[in-house]
Amino acid sequence: MRGVRTTEHYFTVPLDHGRPGGETLEVFAREYVSADHGDAADSLPWLLFLQGGPGGRGNRATSLGGWMKEAARHFRILMLDQRGTGLSSPVTRQTLPLRGGPAAQAEYLAHFRADSIVADAELIRGVLAGAPWSVFGQSYGGFCALTYLSFAPQGLREVLITGGLAPLDGHPDRVYRATFARVEERNREYFAAYPGDRDRVTEIARHLESVPEYLPTGERLSVRRFQMAGSFLGGNTRFDALHFLLEDAFTTGPEGRCLSDAFLAQVGALVSRAVNPLYALIHESIYGQHTATDWSAWRVLEEYPQFKPEADEPLLTGEMVYPWYFEEDPALVPLRDTAELLAAKADWPALYRPEQLAANTVPAAAAVYRDDIYVDRGLSLETAARVRGLRVWETAEFHHDGISDDGEGIFRRLLGMCRG
Repeated sequence: MRGVRTTEHYFTVPLDHGRPGGETLEVFAREYVSADHGDAADSLPWLLFLQGGPGGRGNRATSLGGWMKEAARHFRILMLDQRGTGLSSPVTRQTLPLRGGPAAQAEYLAHFRADSIVADAELIRGVLAGAPWSVFGQSYGGFCALTYLSFAPQGLREVLITGGLAPLDGHPDRVYRATFARVEERNREYFAAYPGDRDRVTEIARHLESVPEYLPTGERLSVRRFQMAGSFLGGNTRFDALHFLLEDAFTTGPEGRCLSDAFLAQVGALVSRAVNPLYALIHESIYGQHTATDWSAWRVLEEYPQFKPEADEPLLTGEMVYPWYFEEDPALVPLRDTAELLAAKADWPALYRPEQLAANTVPAAAAVYRDDIYVDRGLSLETAARVRGLRVWETAEFHHDGISDDGEGIFRRLLGMCRG
């Protein structure tokens, strides 16, 4: 379609790669190849793309644009639906009850982190490529790429990472202390650019406290859930879109001033986890190694009262996950007990091998975005210094969604850094 040939691939993988003869999952991936390559396409090297998240399916591209356009000049691209997402044995409020009760569900979900995703990728590489392949990881996909470098470097030709250098150790609390500070600074930047929106955000918050407003899915919109609109602040391309969301928030009906249907519909789509419940369920666990996360962001929030709904001028929040998500989001309510068990789980295995990364020989390059509100610059550079041979491009030109802004240029630059 539109100059690209696609091929769908399905693979059977173990739920637990430590027990290859046990239960299995189906994993889906879609291959993209530029039609310009003609008969030579099958001889191109492979590039595995690891999506951000966790809980996000692989991109559904209908043409080659952005980073894919540049990558397709050199590679056949494999767009993976990581286990639990898309067509890869999806995890939802509808499918999880088939596992049994909350304890069985939590035990099942313990196999959906980066270590299992990498083991899936290695199995798939053996089927499709045989030889080492290249990996491109965006955000959480970069975390997975570090896990790949730690446990299966023999499968890698080169690694490209954008906005995705995870801390190799330490408690998740330090992640959220860093990112709350970044989000606060980004709020200041936004309200400096759109000073009228400072009063508008406060006005909406105070209105929601006194006037019941309901999302299209039927539940009442709370102030703290509205604050999730701060996810717009994490990007170049979405920063200004927040202003467009807020500008027509209010209208006047028979009963007086109220939030418009258009605004409520947009906010409803923004704050619902119906499309990717796995994100809320295991988000904090992606930082868990030999320790319980114990609702880290919720606890650290106490140190930042400016983000509280009752603050005089409440700030908008970022990608943090809180326990009340499982009380207010209809897609998550049935999974509340499961989420509590995952937050209390203390025996998470290690996701990285610092000694292996310190001895790394795989060419690797990473873009570190100086003002990234999701993956902190300081923690990223700390990790970069511990990966032998990793070349870093630090830039203030882009935010977390850099590859949506200039994916072609970013990919070209990182590939060039890997290849000298």
